Amino acid sequence: TTLFRSSAWLPFLPMAPVQVLTNNLLYDLSQSAIPTDRVDDEELASPRRWETGHLARYMLTMGPLSSLFDYATFAVLYWGLQVQTVAQASVFQTGWFIESVISASAIVLVIRTRRPFVSSTPGQALALATLAVAAFTLLLPLLPIAAPLGLTPMPLSFLTLLAVILAGYILTAEAAKKYFYSKG
Repeated sequence: TTLFRSSAWLPFLPMAPVQVLTNNLLYDLSQSAIPTDRVDDEELASPRRWETGHLARYMLTMGPLSSLFDYATFAVLYWGLQVQTVAQASVFQTGWFIESVISASAIVLVIRTRRPFVSSTPGQALALATLAVAAFTLLLPLLPIAAPLGLTPMPLSFLTLLAVILAGYILTAEAAKKYFYSKG
């Protein structure tokens, strides 16, 4: 929905189709190790019933956070870096591409556990896959394949603000998760 809503006010596509496909591929690669993840001991202590209502409430709690931080990224790109014209579209698209891949991959490390994410060690393969995809995503605009993907190197100021946005997303998701589980 973020892509659809932002298309209404931007003079260009916020992410090109090839970038959406590449984004999905990288995210899928980062998550391919989920079956090898470690589960917290307390989650294995007793069987649980699958409750779709619980899942729906969780999605309604956590889901809007992604859009909120996408819009924060848009604000940084549009007003902070003044990326507002069709000629600058690749800068905007690259910025959102990087934020989208890294945030989607990293947030799984938060939502995979009821514990605070720093006190629950993910499986080694999941942690490595997430880090590898994040590192590759940051380097991708500098590689020869960047041009066919419509990606461009980003200014250091964006990467600094991106770190703030990602930290804010992780901390907000952690707080939302804590709130969600406190309500039962």
